[in-house]
Amino acid sequence: MRSQSSHRKLRAAAVVCAAVAVAGPAPAAAWAAPAAAGPAAAPAAPSPDPFDGLTPEQIADRAVDATRSADSLRMTGRVVSEGQDLDVDFSVDDQGSCRGRIGVDDGDAELRRLDGVTYLKGDEAFWRISMTEQGVPENEIAPVIELVKGRWLKIAPGQAGSADLGEVCDLDSLLDDLGKDDRSGLTRGPDREVDRTPVATLVEKESGETTTVSVAQEGKPYIRQVVRTGGDEPGSMTLSEFDRPVRVTAPPADETVDLSRLDPGTRA
Repeated sequence: MRSQSSHRKLRAAAVVCAAVAVAGPAPAAAWAAPAAAGPAAAPAAPSPDPFDGLTPEQIADRAVDATRSADSLRMTGRVVSEGQDLDVDFSVDDQGSCRGRIGVDDGDAELRRLDGVTYLKGDEAFWRISMTEQGVPENEIAPVIELVKGRWLKIAPGQAGSADLGEVCDLDSLLDDLGKDDRSGLTRGPDREVDRTPVATLVEKESGETTTVSVAQEGKPYIRQVVRTGGDEPGSMTLSEFDRPVRVTAPPADETVDLSRLDPGTRA
């Protein structure tokens, strides 16, 4: 079987940071509408402006370099993949450890990964959505849900889906494509705040869609937020907790079920 944990909705999380490519085109896992109206955009700027005299392209270069140098980060927001809403909240480091959650429509799952082993704990709606999307017959879904109900699915290195989840929890992989796209159409927008951090904004408008990238003006010029409005897939993603340790613990053994116990003929 192909592991439930390798469901393409989890793979969407792997492109979240790549989607932050400054002024880049919308990725396959595009943005969905934010749950709220968006963070307050109170005007704010440090004095003096650390980007004074720089072009928007030069600010973008600094932001990309800083963000790619991070040892760890957290990403939160909402994305859409193939018509389904995904709420994403992940913390990941450059050692392959990560923890967080992902919501798929009405379903929800928690993810942990350390030492190459992945643990995934989903509610019934999450597993049902995952398996239905993969074409698993209804009569095969209920037994799997019963087996994993209230437990963590354990995926060891080399098992189905482990490599896909390795991409989700690989910081270098997440940031690999950051900033590779052309940024010649950028302009600088008004300064504002993201989570009380002063930021400069870089704006690109194309084909009725506006992408605004917020870059920290205090400390390292990390990319703090990307907001896309207009077009068919507006949405928002926020990056935070740069360079903070990501502490992950394995679930108790009696709360896990090994992937090998699932029917190898069942897709997920």
